[in-house]
Amino acid sequence: MAGGLLAGLRHRDFALFSGAFATSAIGSWAYNVALAVWLVHETGSPTWIAAATVVRFVPALLLSAYGGVLAERFEQTRLMVVLDLVCAVAMAAMALCMAVGAPPAAVLLCAAITSTVGIAYEPAAAAMTPRLVPERDLGSANALRNTIDNVCVVAGPGIGAVLLLVADPWLAVALNVASFVVSAVLVAMMRTRSEPVDVTEGGTAGPVQQMLVGVRTIGTSSTALVLVGFCVLATFVYGLDTVLFVVLSDERLGTGPEGYGYLLAGLGVGGVLAAPVVTRLERLPRLAPVVLLGMVGYCLPTLAFLVVDRPSVAFALQVVRGASTLVVDVLAITALQRSLPVDVLGRVFGAFNAICLLAVLVGASMVPPMVDAWGLDGALWFASAGIAVVSLAGWPWLARMDRQAAERRAALAPAISLLDGCAVFEAVGDGAMTELAGAAAYVDVAAGHTVIRAGEPADAFYVVDAGLYDATGAGDVLLSQMGEGGWFGEIGLLNGSPRTATVTARTDGRLLRVDGPAFLAALTETTPSAAFVDGARLRLARTNPGDTLTEAWKA
Repeated sequence: MAGGLLAGLRHRDFALFSGAFATSAIGSWAYNVALAVWLVHETGSPTWIAAATVVRFVPALLLSAYGGVLAERFEQTRLMVVLDLVCAVAMAAMALCMAVGAPPAAVLLCAAITSTVGIAYEPAAAAMTPRLVPERDLGSANALRNTIDNVCVVAGPGIGAVLLLVADPWLAVALNVASFVVSAVLVAMMRTRSEPVDVTEGGTAGPVQQMLVGVRTIGTSSTALVLVGFCVLATFVYGLDTVLFVVLSDERLGTGPEGYGYLLAGLGVGGVLAAPVVTRLERLPRLAPVVLLGMVGYCLPTLAFLVVDRPSVAFALQVVRGASTLVVDVLAITALQRSLPVDVLGRVFGAFNAICLLAVLVGASMVPPMVDAWGLDGALWFASAGIAVVSLAGWPWLARMDRQAAERRAALAPAISLLDGCAVFEAVGDGAMTELAGAAAYVDVAAGHTVIRAGEPADAFYVVDAGLYDATGAGDVLLSQMGEGGWFGEIGLLNGSPRTATVTARTDGRLLRVDGPAFLAALTETTPSAAFVDGARLRLARTNPGDTLTEAWKA
């Protein structure tokens, strides 16, 4: 498990980020319980509970897409710190309002401020994740974040309930204040920083155009588009659950409306149990069967509720469903992070979150008329077999996604093989190597052509596919000759210095050219082998005896 689900924790900044996320999530779940209890005690009216839901979800629905814009307009680490602190202030105001018996409207205003301020946090967090872990650990990092979320779904309300047994609701809200402060401190300790993006495109793009960038970008990747579609469908089913399982708990399981929390905990437990498996599934060459089984595993167990009336069996069914939906969620999020440009990920996740929230609200709003028209059993058939059939209808798109991925891997196989022969990349994961090969380009070279010249800026790394190449130093002294499988150009990139030698083609040939930024990006997720570094030092000693390898790529 430590090599899979917990792989991301080996990276300092992601470990800090995970601690911040867990702390904040537990505090927020405890606060949700405290808010509901306080409103019941103060007003005795379910209308105020509904109002609390509205003020928390409506701002998120309306503004999530623009939250993604904000997540790119500002440096993301600092933005998350600021958002945490502003939320801490809003929660402190809520705790004070509760303590002094302020009107419920004042308390809900604090809740609305927190929800509105937080809309940029999740897009920023999702966009930062690929910067915090190497590509090979990205699926594991997303699975861990989902695991933490599922644990907090169970632990947070429990902590809130325990606090309410021994203290007033305002103290549980004060706990949330502390959780936001701790989260801000942990995020502030991260060293990773993003680059702010000119979301206005030089002043030509207005707010609507800025938000639509996320939606349009999702459409540029067929893999991302298909997986997002299935994720939104799963989110729609969750929206059905939020109402359907309240009715089910009350009318069939005999646990009352409050039993919904018990069923929700089952989903969380399933997500926790499935997380280690998901880190392996997301690396399979064919994802279509995995996604389809995930959707079917999420939907079909609901059919059993036509005859099940025991809470223990219902909980077990929810565990299966929770494990299944985690697969779909992690694959979709990881696909977005892997396949789309990092400078638009904030807007992508802003749009993605808005679409998912809309799917939840649509699903929830459909249940009452369905139950009225078809009864509880009819609604269960729709939420299970009906959605499963819709999922099966999506098989052609899933199969095409797998075919396109296989064709891309086949097309890149020669370049991947060349790069695999370079010791510097021996620890790079398969996914990252595929991306590196996709970013590389073949260059045909004529005999006598100078590929790189000593003293020029280092801008690329080269691997020899065909031909012979001479490396010469001062006075045209021959330093080495390279043939197929050889490489050159790494010293200037590693050292952040000008070229140390001149390389000229002795014969006609072909090179695989890797841009310097892509080469260095690969080194941020792994360490070059000792043999590679020693070889680079020997080459540098031959060309520039007085210089040393500074390993600037580690900075």
